[in-house]
Amino acid sequence: MTGLAEIEAALASERLVMLGGLAPTPPHPPATRSLLLVGPDNPRFWPHFTASREYADNQPDPLDRWSKRVFGAVAGTFGGTAIFPSDGPPYPPFYAWALQSGTFFVSPISLLVHPRDGLMCSLRGALALPLALDFPDPVPSPCNGCETRPCLSTCPVGAFETGQYAVTACHNHLDTPAGSDCMGTGCAARRACPASQRSGRNPAQSAFHMRAFHGKR
Repeated sequence: MTGLAEIEAALASERLVMLGGLAPTPPHPPATRSLLLVGPDNPRFWPHFTASREYADNQPDPLDRWSKRVFGAVAGTFGGTAIFPSDGPPYPPFYAWALQSGTFFVSPISLLVHPRDGLMCSLRGALALPLALDFPDPVPSPCNGCETRPCLSTCPVGAFETGQYAVTACHNHLDTPAGSDCMGTGCAARRACPASQRSGRNPAQSAFHMRAFHGKR
């Protein structure tokens, strides 16, 4: 019988890691018994992806295309289906799934935070499998015991100070020379999280995502 270790090994071969798992209610897609939430295995992921054919072919959306190919292959190996945040509308409830998994938490700035990568966590997709799997016990939020909460005060334009993300202020800042730090190495508020600093995420990976984020205003 297929177990979680075999699935995790298949993900590891593509420098991916399971960041959470749950039994979705109702099953989505139908017949799904386990849903695995998957993200990059930092810092090993970025050099692996940049060696891919999708990264090298100069076509749009290389990471999305890579994810479709790789997740589809892994899901198919175990009789399942790959699901992506961009599927839709209607879009899959990744935020709700993450919280239901017990391994993601709502940070002080309302973004998801994970013990492994802090505020630098990201979900590339999910594997919907017709297998009943036993997942590890939930873990405490990395925000527990974080007294200084630097994520609230580090943004150069205070985009998170009110509790509501000031998207326009953020984008306007990124258009200025002063915004080059966030553009080149990732969101300052997300980097300030102590758990983020343990993730080892490649700054080039953050810059890639910032270009995609800022270019889709």
